[in-house]
Amino acid sequence: MIEPATETELAEALRAAAGPLRIRGGGTREIGKPVAGEVLSTRALSGIELYDPGALTIVVGAGTPLEEMEAALAAENQRLAFEPLDYRGVLGSAGAPTIGGVVATNASGPRRIQAGACRDSLIGVRFVDGSGAVVKNGGRVMKNVTGYDLVKLMCGSWGTLGVLSQVAFKVLPAPPDRAVLLIEGLSDEAAVAAMAQALASPYEVSGAAHLPRGVDGDPVTMLRLEGFEASTRYRAGALRALLGLGGDIERDLQKTAAGWRYIRDLEGAPAGGDLWRISVKPSDGPGIAARAGADWLEYDWGGGLIWAVVEAGVDLRARLGNFAGHATLIRAAQATRERLAVFQPEPAPVAAISAGLRARFDPRGILNPGIMG
Repeated sequence: MIEPATETELAEALRAAAGPLRIRGGGTREIGKPVAGEVLSTRALSGIELYDPGALTIVVGAGTPLEEMEAALAAENQRLAFEPLDYRGVLGSAGAPTIGGVVATNASGPRRIQAGACRDSLIGVRFVDGSGAVVKNGGRVMKNVTGYDLVKLMCGSWGTLGVLSQVAFKVLPAPPDRAVLLIEGLSDEAAVAAMAQALASPYEVSGAAHLPRGVDGDPVTMLRLEGFEASTRYRAGALRALLGLGGDIERDLQKTAAGWRYIRDLEGAPAGGDLWRISVKPSDGPGIAARAGADWLEYDWGGGLIWAVVEAGVDLRARLGNFAGHATLIRAAQATRERLAVFQPEPAPVAAISAGLRARFDPRGILNPGIMG
């Protein structure tokens, strides 16, 4: 295993590479096509390099454990707005998630509907491309960049365009209070309609999820509001009145945090079967879910994100047929990941652009080759 401790060592390792490299952060997101090649780990590229709470910015090495970064932010009552999810439980993986892995996969949790995705909080990157050249884009302050927006391009590129060495984020204050409206017994269709109404309301909903089978076996719809106590208390009551569906308002901070961690990290997903991530227009969600024939479902992002566990080896895209959206295979046996396209196949024009970008940034084709095939 190659484990560079500095950006210079990383660049030297990439220039000296004689064959394919399997890029690894914390080793917690083994998703995508199996990649053959020597492991290149970014774990040693770790540490908080600059944190300015007053400017709401933080710069860290790509190998920095996410928990370390979040602890530093929490000490200043700040947070990453996009609520990155932790795949360890649902994938059965070990290790510590790194912030570079979060960026490489654009891992974004329930708050994405309000605060945007990981790429929307990312303001700067440093990385080494497949030729061994060090590239920098963006900066340490919140401003627009000129030229190619490599910050957005690297986020979600799965290590195919370069190996991240440093990332910079804008952060936000952590709100002091939280309330969650819990509505039980709704059908998938009614839940999606309620979440749409809630998100369109003026009450600043920061989380909207639905479990067709909750912890107690019954359907539950969860709507989260965050802010100052007087505000969350008023908004939660007003939202319940607006929807006219009743429900309980949970205000205990520990219980509500655990409930959204349950949603974010897919803690209710069964261990067996294949896990798929389906992104659709929310109003299409219930119909898509019905066609999936899943053993377990979770709706997030107001119904626009569906997590589904189906029997092992099933080609879910073939089962769903044509639909407006995309389906990604998140958890499956290696044989299934070798047989099926893990990511939604791209339309020909988009595929051509993607191939051109990979050829530009990784001319030798050594960075996670085939992972997105």
